[in-house]
Amino acid sequence: MDSKKLFEILPDFLEHKLLGSDRVDVCGLAMDSRTVQNGTMFVAVSGLNVDGHNFVDQAIQKGASVVLLEKMPTQLSEGVTYVQVEDSKLALGFIASAFFDHPSKQLNLVGITGTNGKSTTATLMFNLWRMMGVRAGLLSTIKYAYGDYEESATHTTPDAIKINSLFAQMLKEGCTHVVMEVSSHAIDQYRTKGLDFDIAVFTNLSHDHIGYHGSFLNYINAKKKLFDELKKDAFAIVNEDDPKSEIMIQNCAAHIKTYGLRSMSDFKGKILSNTLEGLAIRLNGIEFHTALVGEYNAYNLIAVYAILDCLGMASEEVISKLSSLKGVDGRFEMVVNQKKKIFGIVDYAHTPDALEKVLENIQSIKRKDQKLVTVIGCGGNRDRTKRPVMAKIAAKLSDQFILTNDNPRTENPESILDEMEKGLTDEYKKNMLRIADRSLAIKTAVMLANENAIILVAGKGHEKYQEVNGEKLPFDDVQMLKTTLL
Repeated sequence: MDSKKLFEILPDFLEHKLLGSDRVDVCGLAMDSRTVQNGTMFVAVSGLNVDGHNFVDQAIQKGASVVLLEKMPTQLSEGVTYVQVEDSKLALGFIASAFFDHPSKQLNLVGITGTNGKSTTATLMFNLWRMMGVRAGLLSTIKYAYGDYEESATHTTPDAIKINSLFAQMLKEGCTHVVMEVSSHAIDQYRTKGLDFDIAVFTNLSHDHIGYHGSFLNYINAKKKLFDELKKDAFAIVNEDDPKSEIMIQNCAAHIKTYGLRSMSDFKGKILSNTLEGLAIRLNGIEFHTALVGEYNAYNLIAVYAILDCLGMASEEVISKLSSLKGVDGRFEMVVNQKKKIFGIVDYAHTPDALEKVLENIQSIKRKDQKLVTVIGCGGNRDRTKRPVMAKIAAKLSDQFILTNDNPRTENPESILDEMEKGLTDEYKKNMLRIADRSLAIKTAVMLANENAIILVAGKGHEKYQEVNGEKLPFDDVQMLKTTLL
């Protein structure tokens, strides 16, 4: 990336105090002092766990020519330009966009937000564009991808520097369209500030991330900001079956489009059949079949078609291409023992709503004689209120269930299981096993499964690790299920 003069990347509307020259060259941006090189602008962010202001001196020693910060140090370094702003995170979004020549303005950018369905909808959209010959990019919980490039994701939505850097690279590769997940954390932390969204999609909203946001209302308001800030010629596509969709589009200046299965929406779907072999759907009067399973995948597919329609890319031929889409890693991913007809399912469901939806979906398609065994845990150092709720959902909708380890992080796994168990009556506990070791829990579920049984391993989905005491230890639900079931 060519260097820029500081005045070229500081927005006119950004209130700031400047000490030094605004004619200094900026050759890169960094939030981590360890990645600073000569000529870099170091951005000091006051984070939840780490305060970047504590690393300003280190960044200057490594060659930072400009420091963007909220609190001026008592002692200034000679030859360094200081830019003081009220909120570094907010300023960074606009600065990163300008540094990389506003790449989002040159792309058809689609942002997808909601509690559940973001990853699947984004990945399905990306894959469908590729099938249509469209040069496209993807930013998802699972990976960042464009052309032949793929990178495992570190965040659902990366920081503003990473986003704009990726967008710039996508443009160089000839990309015209990008779809990205937009998390509530990212919106709250201004990671998407300065981005020019052409379409924003709302999938649904349920109990999640309360530990971070403090309340469900704050969580709702974080999501809503994405729609509040849309330009007039953009589109807001919302799931009309979710009651929170009305809140999302209040005061939204964009064109409003709706989709759903139960409401009279602009994009109206109807499930004609739903089995373990797939879905048959009627969408705006046109029928198609897909190997994807479950009502929520019907919603995801309809959302994808709605995006294409708003971009002027929809057609009956495109609907037929929906039939060819494959599932997404860790989202109702199936491992089947054909000999015993045992269906293993791995799903990322890690919230009460997601778990309930996936279990209700299995209940709606399984035969009465099919046994359902669920393996479920809850993450450590996260919202504790959902632990007993999730255990109760597993108990209510499974024939047998196993409480186990998820990502305990720095918490005692047994204490997490204790809190989950508090949601269970003595009657529910009759069908419960408690096995903290996740690999042993999955093996036990396979042992409990008779012919034609269904095993759900929920909570981690695509993740290839377990977070334990600050370490990411290798662990893969899909591989474990394959090893024990096949």
